[in-house]
Amino acid sequence: MTTPTAAAAIAPGTRSAAVAGGTNPPVATATQAAAEQFESFFLSQSLESMFAGVDTNSLFGGGQGESVYRSLLIQEYGKIAARSGGFGIADAVQRQMLQQQEVK
Repeated sequence: MTTPTAAAAIAPGTRSAAVAGGTNPPVATATQAAAEQFESFFLSQSLESMFAGVDTNSLFGGGQGESVYRSLLIQEYGKIAARSGGFGIADAVQRQMLQQQEVK
C-alpha cells in the first residue's frame, strides 16, 4: 500500500498547507510561500510590460520619481494579485515543487 504524495493531495485552486497523507506542514507552507512569490514576480513582470506603453500625465507627474514609484506600485499590484488567488500559477508551481521533492 502506497501513501499518496502531497502533490496529488493538493487540489488545483485550493492553496491549502494542511495536506492529507502525512505531509510535513512546514514544507507545504514553505513551498506555498515560494510559489506565491514566483507568481507575484511573474505578474509584476507582465504588468511592467503592460504599463511600459502608458505615457505619464504631465499634469500630475512625470520625471524620474514617477518611474521609480510606478515600478514599486506595479510590484505591489503583482503581490496583491498573487495573494488574492492570482491566475493559478502558484497552485501549479506548488504542486510541481512538492512532486519534485516527493513529499509523502
